[in-house]
Amino acid sequence: MTTQDPIYKTDALIAEDIDAYLETHQHKTMLRFITCGSVDDGKSTLIGRLLYDSKMIFEDQLAALESDSKRVGTQGQEIDFALLVDGLAAEREQGITIDVAYRFFATEKRKFIVADTPGHEQYTRNMVTGASTADLAVILIDARKGVLTQTRRHSYLVQLIGIRHIVLAVNKMDLVDYDQAKFDQIVAEYREFATSIGIQDFTAIPISGFKGDNITAHSENMPWYTGTALLPHLEAVEVDATTDQAKPFRMPVQWVNRPNLDFRGFSGLVASGTVKPGDQVRVLPSGKTSTVSRVVTMDGDRDLAVSGEAITLTLTDEIDCSRGQVIVAAQSPLEVADQFESTLVWMDEAEMVPGRAYWLKVGTQTVSATVHAPKYEVNVNTREHLATKTLDLNAIGVANITTDREIPFAPYAENRDLGGFILIDKITNHTVAAGMIHFALRRAQNIHWQATDIGRDHHAGMKNQKPAVLWLTGLSGSGKSTIGNIVERKLARMNRHTFLLDGDNVRHGLNKDLGFTEADRVENIRRVGEVAKLMTDAGLIVITAFISPFRSERDMVRGMMQPGEFVEVFIDTPLEVAEGRDVKGLYAKARSGQLKNFTGIDSPYEEPASPELRIDTTQMTVEEAADLIIARLIP
Repeated sequence: MTTQDPIYKTDALIAEDIDAYLETHQHKTMLRFITCGSVDDGKSTLIGRLLYDSKMIFEDQLAALESDSKRVGTQGQEIDFALLVDGLAAEREQGITIDVAYRFFATEKRKFIVADTPGHEQYTRNMVTGASTADLAVILIDARKGVLTQTRRHSYLVQLIGIRHIVLAVNKMDLVDYDQAKFDQIVAEYREFATSIGIQDFTAIPISGFKGDNITAHSENMPWYTGTALLPHLEAVEVDATTDQAKPFRMPVQWVNRPNLDFRGFSGLVASGTVKPGDQVRVLPSGKTSTVSRVVTMDGDRDLAVSGEAITLTLTDEIDCSRGQVIVAAQSPLEVADQFESTLVWMDEAEMVPGRAYWLKVGTQTVSATVHAPKYEVNVNTREHLATKTLDLNAIGVANITTDREIPFAPYAENRDLGGFILIDKITNHTVAAGMIHFALRRAQNIHWQATDIGRDHHAGMKNQKPAVLWLTGLSGSGKSTIGNIVERKLARMNRHTFLLDGDNVRHGLNKDLGFTEADRVENIRRVGEVAKLMTDAGLIVITAFISPFRSERDMVRGMMQPGEFVEVFIDTPLEVAEGRDVKGLYAKARSGQLKNFTGIDSPYEEPASPELRIDTTQMTVEEAADLIIARLIP
């Protein structure tokens, strides 16, 4: 090692003036990048090489300095490198990368955070996670295999997520004898695909992660390549940090900070723009306006804050503002809507169920959302739009989404923080999809709630009763319809205004177009829930008798009602008892294979976790069950 070596210069600076080194290191720019591609393209090996050849300045240069010969160790280089790569493989027991591993390193010019993502198709969701915060993507291709389906899928996702800096790293060139023709062929094939999906530009570099060719310096094995090596390219890529600062101010509120009665601040990360004391701001979705009084940080008050900074704002007015709301520039507000067109990347092994309610998390707000049947699925190889009724694991499609209330948002192309979202299963709490909002649907902007003079309180008052929904759920043959009929008869004798919605009856009219697939069952319950809600608005006591096998849909209907109005009644009848009754002969048909998707046989029933009432029909008569329900309704 010579005195001109960057590592020597860095070591010398540490030895002479550690404060100066820390100051220099603190002001280096940061590049976040992701390595992706197909299985065994060499992603982890490449990262190991980058860490080794950069001498892991970020992690190791502040350690006690050892001798130059021991630090460089030419004879032990391959052994040290192998150990380093093995250390990267936290999942080595399985022999595959199954999660996103983040590594931190630095060179004399820049700091880096690199996400090593899995190449297997079933872990595409992990790749999306790693790409969501990246500035650049290194897409690896095995020179022996060329462009594969997973290469195309990852490239499509990179473009979709909005990463504009792309490196095509054709790896394992040593295994094809550093053949220029092979490299040119792969680049040409990739360029044709990249152009078709909207990737306008990329940098192609032939490399060998294992041998170190074109990683930190130009390789003598490929004199025909005249471009820049990978690491110098990563050091030189310009990521324009001022772009977001030029946009209007937006800050999702993370929490309300009130350490004492004299201070009330709204804390969050500035998603775009700048803010300073005296700026006029608007809180969405309420639309209330105020003026910024102070911009507070951990280091004290600031005259100006910019995108990417964590701050607390105090306002001159006491206006209502809470977590999930967004503070924006008063003259440049965000759109507010409850219906959107979005691209979805499905990330769960269970397929998407149209009509099912999921939690949607965008920015700092979480709302209930329903995903409609997809408009189409994208074939990542051809970009063809395929007709589909659902989305399976790793599928990419476009669908409309409806939220239970209006939310402020920005199209993903304008702002990742306010246009990107995840969907969460309400029962399992698993993240099932990542999505990108395109735009609000026109009907969401043109259809408004019409206020009426006679409301639900007036309707209920005329009937001298409190509206309610008695939701009877259980297996086919459990006794729901029988008990529901008796409950309505008894309430009628008490001069109560009721209506019984029975599962079979509504399928003769309102829901005659629905079958018994999981998606149709979800839509069946959604429609019944909406009808029940209208009936409670009319002041009625609604009794429903539906199998309603899924907890998420029962919870969806509960969420439609006023607090306390939804009474879930679990008619708890064991399967063998219900099947023994088999009044309609349905179990026999299901057992013989004549009836598909039958609850309890080849379709699941999810028992209520905490129903308001549990009726054990093996322990009480239907008359006793009806009396118990009425006692719960009218104490």
